[in-house]
Amino acid sequence: MTPIDPAAFQALLKELTPQLVQHALDSQLQDWLNAHHGPQSTTYTQLKAACQQGVADGWLCQRDAPGLNGALKYGRIFKPDAGLDGFSVDVVDMCNVAGPHHTHPLGEIDLIMPLDDTATFDGHGAGWLVYGPGSAHPPTVSGGRALVLYLLPQGQIEFTR
Repeated sequence: MTPIDPAAFQALLKELTPQLVQHALDSQLQDWLNAHHGPQSTTYTQLKAACQQGVADGWLCQRDAPGLNGALKYGRIFKPDAGLDGFSVDVVDMCNVAGPHHTHPLGEIDLIMPLDDTATFDGHGAGWLVYGPGSAHPPTVSGGRALVLYLLPQGQIEFTR
C-alpha cells in the first residue's frame, strides 16, 4: 500500500460514505456493509492498513484516556463534513477496556479491526457494526487489542455523565 496521510485517508473514506447515506442505520446496513465491505474486501484491507499506519505515524489516536495506562487512545480525525456526507470520523485504539458510556442520537457505524485475532468490540469480531439512532453503550474491547473506526452522522454523540 502507498504511504498514507490524513488527506489520503479522507479520500478512502469519500469512496465509502456516499454509499452509506443511501441506507437507514440499522441491521440491514450492517449486513450490507459486511457483505460488500467486510473483512475479505479491498475496502476493509485498505482502511485497516491506513488506520494502522495513522496510529504508527501519530496522526490517529493522539489522545490517551486518563487513568487507563494506554489501554484506550482516541481522536477525531475529521469533523462532520459535506465531503464525507455529513459524517465525522473517529478512530480508537482499545485493549481489554470499556470506554465511556454514550448515546448515538443519529446512530453510529463502526468498523472493527482486531489487532489480536481474539479481540472483539461489543462482542463482535472483524467487520462492521451499526447502532441505530438513540442507541447507547459503553464501547468495550475484550480478548486483546483492536482499532475501531467510528462514523457518526453529523458528529453527534452524547456522553453519559
